[in-house]
Amino acid sequence: MDIAIVGGGIVGLTAALSLHAAGFRPTVYEAVAELRPLGVGINLLPHAVRELAELGLLDELTEIGVAIEGLDYHMADGRAVWSEARGLPAGYRWPQVAIHRGALQLFLRDKVVERLGSQAIRTGQPLERFAEEVEDVRLDFRGGGQVRADVAIGADGIHSVVRRQLYPHEGRPKWNGVSLFRGTTRLPAGRFGPRMLWVGHADQKFIAYPIRREGETILLNWVCDLRTGEPGAEPFEDWNRAADKAMLLPRFAGWAWEGTDVPAILAASGEVFEFPMVDRDPRPRWSFGRVTLAGDAAHPMYPIGSNGATQGIIDARALAWHLAKGADPAAGLAAYEAARREPTSRIVLGNRAQGPDKVLELARQRAADPAADLGALLPVDERAAISADYKRLAGFDPELLNARESWSV
Repeated sequence: MDIAIVGGGIVGLTAALSLHAAGFRPTVYEAVAELRPLGVGINLLPHAVRELAELGLLDELTEIGVAIEGLDYHMADGRAVWSEARGLPAGYRWPQVAIHRGALQLFLRDKVVERLGSQAIRTGQPLERFAEEVEDVRLDFRGGGQVRADVAIGADGIHSVVRRQLYPHEGRPKWNGVSLFRGTTRLPAGRFGPRMLWVGHADQKFIAYPIRREGETILLNWVCDLRTGEPGAEPFEDWNRAADKAMLLPRFAGWAWEGTDVPAILAASGEVFEFPMVDRDPRPRWSFGRVTLAGDAAHPMYPIGSNGATQGIIDARALAWHLAKGADPAAGLAAYEAARREPTSRIVLGNRAQGPDKVLELARQRAADPAADLGALLPVDERAAISADYKRLAGFDPELLNARESWSV
């Protein structure tokens, strides 16, 4: 079966590897002329790392990323709200890996070329339209190119051309009024352990975690969430615009305590970029005959709980498994959608309600006074329940994940 994958990002490349491992002939069609290591850091949760491990990629993945061992939530004045183990120390059979998004994309690209050949990725191919015909799908590219495939997968991100043809009146992504200011800072290796740090509340948050080790230093990925607009306002058009870190420093002044100095991390950073925090409403269908959606094209979500790339990787693996098991292409895509659409829709809506970060907002609401008894106002059992509930929602409850059947064909 020939399968056309529209989009050469993390999801499209993982889909190519998964489909090839399942016995199909996938080809990736990417709009840009050259894949470049763009972006900053992402977290791959254990249920995504499991899928990459089953593709034989785990050892090399951990060499270019950092195995995360824990998560710490703090209020802006330094008070500890919640800490937990992550990855292998939390009892998972697979680690949690933080990594530079661009490094992961190029790693997956190289694996596709190694296993499928250089012709499996065709760059400079922006899709213009597709049409399902009697026995296949025709894809027309800007400039006059045309290909046919038995199945077409839209893995082309939040601005998906495939999704736009399926839902032509959907409009632009929905902005919640929060902007993400993202950058990296190089630090001595002993200054920050293999853990994630979450500080603040819904309107102002600082997030940091290491994404690469380089000798005696680490590259620390950080994100500042700031409310810069009103929910429902139109998101700005530039999705990768440069920002001045000097404007961040006064907003985070005083966010420092023993072992952590947020203003110092920001001041020592390199380039800073601003992104709108956007998503789209869940849709009632992804699959239409021989055409389906995956990753951000199917379920773009707020980057809360580290689930964006993770869920896309899981889509890719589930898609290959269901196509291999299906009686025909349409049946395989329908089964894939039945397995993945409802769970990811719940995550989209859960992230709108702050996901696991809700514990920080509750701490601010109930114990804003530094003298307040946080333990009495936000009991530890309630904090633990928020964490456990989100793990079940997003599919990475350790006991359930460790016991789940493999999706290797």
